[in-house]
Amino acid sequence: MELVWVLPAVLAPVDWYAVARGDRRIETWAKPATVVGLIVVALVLGAADTSAGLWLIVALAFGLAGDVFLLGDSDTRFRLGLAAFLVGHVAFVVSFVRLGLDPAGWAWAAWAVLFACLLATRQVAPATYLRSGWALAAPVGLYTIVIGAMVIVAFDTGDPTIAVGATVFAASDSILAVNRFVRPFPWAPVAVMVTYHVGQALIVAGVLAAT
Repeated sequence: MELVWVLPAVLAPVDWYAVARGDRRIETWAKPATVVGLIVVALVLGAADTSAGLWLIVALAFGLAGDVFLLGDSDTRFRLGLAAFLVGHVAFVVSFVRLGLDPAGWAWAAWAVLFACLLATRQVAPATYLRSGWALAAPVGLYTIVIGAMVIVAFDTGDPTIAVGATVFAASDSILAVNRFVRPFPWAPVAVMVTYHVGQALIVAGVLAAT
């Protein structure tokens, strides 16, 4: 049954290749297909049998919706994608709480992660406000708070795999925000997808191992 991990492991590099080449035709199906692969992994490995696992599936499902919305470039689709991922992060928080919180001695490191992310994205808030006013700045600010909570709770599970997964996921969102609103980097689109998929895969593996 563990061989089911081959599915997202094959699909993710296809998406990374498409993003690197700017091949929107392949990216359109490979991007959501990778998260579908992670959902299949979760289901096959018994996530639906536990409360934490069910919330994990909910989180992945909203991430899938967010992926579809973010295939477009408009601010409207960005806001819809942001909303979907926001709900997904709330579901991740619930999943982690359902696992039971038992902070390890290194749980304080979550605050170091958040400080690093805030430092890297310090220009995003004013940039979003200048671009579209509070219509965009407010949702981005709320999303920042929610993903910060997700990182803190991930570390509070005491599970290193979940903690690292949440950290990598937060790094992905930080790169995306800076690239989209502050300054574009040629390497950013691929970095966003690699960290996004790796982060989610680590979270799935951590939750499944802990249930």
